[in-house]
Parts: sequence; structure tokens; C-alpha cells
Amino acid sequence: MIVHISLLKSKVLYFIQVMKLRLTFLVVLSSMAGFLFAAHGNYSFVTLLYFALGGFLITVSSNAINQLYEKDSDKLMRRTENRPLPLGHLQPFEVALFVGVTGLLGALIFLFYFNAMTALMSLVSLILYGFIYTPLKKVGPIAVFVGAIPGALPPLLGYTAYTNQIDSTGLWIFAIQFFWQFPHFWAIAWRNYDDYLRAGIMLLPNHTAKSRSNAMIIFLYTAILIPLSITPLFIISISVSNFCIILNTINSIIFTYFAYKLLKEVYDDKLSLKLMFYSFIYLIVFLISIFL
Repeated sequence: MIVHISLLKSKVLYFIQVMKLRLTFLVVLSSMAGFLFAAHGNYSFVTLLYFALGGFLITVSSNAINQLYEKDSDKLMRRTENRPLPLGHLQPFEVALFVGVTGLLGALIFLFYFNAMTALMSLVSLILYGFIYTPLKKVGPIAVFVGAIPGALPPLLGYTAYTNQIDSTGLWIFAIQFFWQFPHFWAIAWRNYDDYLRAGIMLLPNHTAKSRSNAMIIFLYTAILIPLSITPLFIISISVSNFCIILNTINSIIFTYFAYKLLKEVYDDKLSLKLMFYSFIYLIVFLISIFL
């Protein structure tokens, strides 16, 4: 009996690893910010709880698909070699069952407690991330462009869950997080270039590795966030406060500064690490700004 309980605990811990809880938390937080922004305080705690649960289930299902597909590649990288699937602690059929149950439950929650648009978008996000972005990582940089779509959908999902529509404000939120994905992904790819190379994964903008041309592309994509931040000043239908615009503009300028530093000192790996860390700060500040 004690042995069975111990095995069950181990299985639970392995599935928690598959869920990637830190990434899941960030995704769910992002979607909740979109929901709270749309609600303007007019929501119940139970409704918010259902939304968070739906988002959690869709996200852990997507993460599990990613690890299921990359189980062989993960064996080749130091950062992933100790995951449950490469070590054989979990079998592929177990993870596949987990993917099906969590993904279906998440979509059903969105369908019955919110609206069909949100349920459909959540499934599109899951399919793009798990079944298209993941295999494309071995094809080349196109993977980042595809991955940026499901990566930017969470706040829009939150917005549509409450409003049942996609309007200019929702698209602005999506656009900010969409373009944030590129320097975020590329900073991680820059930092882990050698590890990714062992697994045949190429995510930098072109195939010249840690080069000035790649740093220039990263800088340009980061700089796009500055005009995007002030776009609501010129499009009346985008309904955000001046505080939000000012905070995001400052945030984007700081983010771009870190990308510029990498451009100036291409071979200083500490700068790619700083860019990666600030990408997380940028997203959190953005989410706080639309929430406030």
C-alpha cells in the first residue's frame, strides 16, 4: 500500500513537471489581465475562477504536447535532459491521455461558461503551439513567427471571454504581446544557442548564429513596440487610458535600450541574458498597465 502511494506521488510530481507551471502561471496571468481589463470590475469571483481554470487546462495541455513531441530532442539538451519523458518516468501514452483530457475540459469550460469564440480561439492556440510551432522549431526561424500567435492570444482570449467580440482594443493588446514574442524568443535562443544546436533547433532570425545581423533584427522588432504603444493616441476606437499609454511607451523604450546594447556588444552573452530577463519584466508591466 505504501509503495503504491509513493508511486502515485511520483507520477503526480512528474505530471507537474510536464505542466511547466512557471510558464503556465505567466500565460494564465496574461489571459486574466485581458479579462479584468474588459470587465472594468464588473465580474464575479466564480466567473474569474472558471476562466482561470479553463486557461490553465488549455495551457498545460499545450505544454504537454510540446514535451511529448520533443521527447527525443530533449535528451540532447542540458536544459531539458532531466524532463520526465526523456528519462522514461512517464510514457508517451500517459502524456497523450493527459493532453486530451485537459485540452477538452479547458475548451468545454470556455464554451459553456463563456462563448464559442473563446473556446474556438483556445483550441486554435493549442493546435498552433503544440502541432505547428513545435515541429517547425527544427525547420527554422519561421517557428518563432508561428509561435508568436498562440503566445499573443492569452490576453485577447481574456478580452473576448468577457466581451464576446474582437475589436480594435482587443487587437491592440494582441499586437503588443505578438511583437513582444520576438525579442523574448530570440533572447532565449541567443542564450541557449549551443544547447539548441545540439538538438537541431534554429530559432534565431537567420542562420548566422550570434551575429550583428541577428542583433539588428532583434533590435528592430523590439523598437516596433514603441510606436505600437502610442497607437491608441491616433486611433480613437482603442479604449485605453493615458496612464497605460505612457507606462507602455516608457516600458518599450527601456526594452529597446536593452536590445540596442546587445546590438552594440554582440559577443557579450550577459547582454542577451539581460534582454531575456527584461522581456519578462516588460510583459508583467504591460499586464499591470492594462489591468490598472
